[in-house]
Amino acid sequence: MRQSIAPRVRMFVLLLLAVAGALLAGAGPASAHAALTGSDPAQGVVVDKAPTQVTLTFSETVSLNDDSLRVLDPKGAQVDEGSPSHVSGASYAVRLHSGLPDGTYTVTYQVVSADSHPVAGAYTFSIGAPSETSVSVSDREAGGGVVGWLYGFGRYVSYAGFIVLTGGAAFVLVCWQRGSGVRAVQRLVVSGWVAITAATLFLLLLRGSYTSSGKVGDVFDLELLGQVLQTKTGAALVSRLMLLAAAALFIAVLFGAYDKREAEEKRDLTFGLAIGGTVVAAGLAASWAMAEHASTGIQPGIAMPVDVLHLLAVAVWLGGLAALLVALYRAPADQPVEAAAVHRFSQVAFGSVVALVATGTYQSWRQLGSWSAFTDTGYGQLLLVKIGLVALLVGIAWISRRWTSHLADTTVKAAARSAAPAKEPVPASAGAGESGAEAASAGTGQGTQRSGKQGAKQDDTKRAAQLARQRAAVASARQKRLRDGDPNRFGLRRSVLAEAGVAVVLLAVTTALTSTEPGRTEQDAAKAAASSASSASADSASGALTLDMTFDTGGADGKGVVSVDLDPARTGANEMHVYVTRPNGRAFDVPEVKVAFTLEAKDIGPLPVVPDHITTGHWSANGVQIPLAGEWKIAVTVRTSDVDQVTVSKNAQIG
Repeated sequence: MRQSIAPRVRMFVLLLLAVAGALLAGAGPASAHAALTGSDPAQGVVVDKAPTQVTLTFSETVSLNDDSLRVLDPKGAQVDEGSPSHVSGASYAVRLHSGLPDGTYTVTYQVVSADSHPVAGAYTFSIGAPSETSVSVSDREAGGGVVGWLYGFGRYVSYAGFIVLTGGAAFVLVCWQRGSGVRAVQRLVVSGWVAITAATLFLLLLRGSYTSSGKVGDVFDLELLGQVLQTKTGAALVSRLMLLAAAALFIAVLFGAYDKREAEEKRDLTFGLAIGGTVVAAGLAASWAMAEHASTGIQPGIAMPVDVLHLLAVAVWLGGLAALLVALYRAPADQPVEAAAVHRFSQVAFGSVVALVATGTYQSWRQLGSWSAFTDTGYGQLLLVKIGLVALLVGIAWISRRWTSHLADTTVKAAARSAAPAKEPVPASAGAGESGAEAASAGTGQGTQRSGKQGAKQDDTKRAAQLARQRAAVASARQKRLRDGDPNRFGLRRSVLAEAGVAVVLLAVTTALTSTEPGRTEQDAAKAAASSASSASADSASGALTLDMTFDTGGADGKGVVSVDLDPARTGANEMHVYVTRPNGRAFDVPEVKVAFTLEAKDIGPLPVVPDHITTGHWSANGVQIPLAGEWKIAVTVRTSDVDQVTVSKNAQIG
């Protein structure tokens, strides 16, 4: 019967792993958890005067390097200078070269959010007027490509290893201490330790490339690795490796001499292992909490302990489920998992589910912030899938509890049948062995006379050992047949296998959630973008227009800057201010300033305006009429003496 079930089990597990792989592959590049919420200059705006710096504001603090913020001119040349600097809060700036010409400029950024995920993007703004640009930013993909997929796979394996290691050890220590001597259970827990250790080393190597270039060749770049070790995520991964060394000692004690201890000594050792194991497991869970979701956003002081408790509850439930599955299918016939152990695990799993629901509810509120985020954001939709899988898992667990409730009586009956005298025929091999023993005895009598008593004793010992092995095999087969013939145990096997299958998919969805932008952040970023677009639209429709033009009349005091402010820069009446300053920025008076507006596309103008002198270097005119919307040429004539004057002009969109 076992041979017929084993292929189905293997096929089922392979299918579940394929589904998990598809979920991981479908997740694509890791979505950023810090979102760009504002910029100066804003996206898509046209500014009249070249800015001195570009400032970006994110939804949370980020980490930068020397190349995190770049500004490129229309031909792709870099026009920023120096390293990016922290302005305040979550705002960061990079300075620009002075005297930038008109055209469209591209701002690119690639930073690391506070919860360890890379953030990349780009936008454009224009000086003077938009222009064509040859800039391409497709090579700045954060968390994508082969390295991104490998990093996501490493995260999945590390979570799975933690769950199997922690939950399997807890199952043995709390529910089934006899399981410490079962080799299949030992292999399961050790495989969990190997998986999380290998995955942690793997993630440490991938981290530098994952958050920067995304190139496979940079995985073994020691300089990048050194930079990673100085980050919060690098410190978390190194801490995890150190805790795994302590976990290896815990495993050695649990599966070493633990099962052979005397009862009183075993109680003391159990207490010590429970305390030490809890500390190590909590520390491993904290290595995720200190570097990911829980460490940023609102209430991090509460969120991190809650996240640790959440991870421990998941591990005890799902890891214990994996250990129970192995015990039901792979435990020796003479050492099956007892009904009492299954009952204890059922109680432990119930407590884990309660903790999971409580901590998960808090985390959902913290990451979503509103009911609409369940359906309007990718994070909320994935969370709904996770909730559905947890509900399905709890439903199957309820079926398992029903099988468990009937397991005790049948276990007692099976033990009674196993203890009763067996009337099964001894295999032919055993009978042949006994007949051979009689014949050999006669031959031995003759051989004794020829070879002595020593050879006869050796032959008798070998035959007795062979007969004992055959009888033990018969007894083991009888116990296995009685155990496997129990319909309640068979039903429990099937339901636990189904639980494990759903748990594999649940773990894949959970891993995808950790790489998805939280709903609260996504909605805040969308609101900020909408507000920025609305503000830019309002500024374009009714905002003030400022034009700065340098002049040189060629005479004494003939150099300076003339600035024209037009408010609200739309059709109809406008208020105009003109300012004249020296090259050093100080205001000064000139004999005359005149302004003319020309709409060349409609052959309108020039429309002359002579502003009134207000104060030193300041002229003003009210009720300046702009009859049509369009691209107007604004010409300013500056006269610095009786014979020295010059006219300078710029085009601007009005209306």
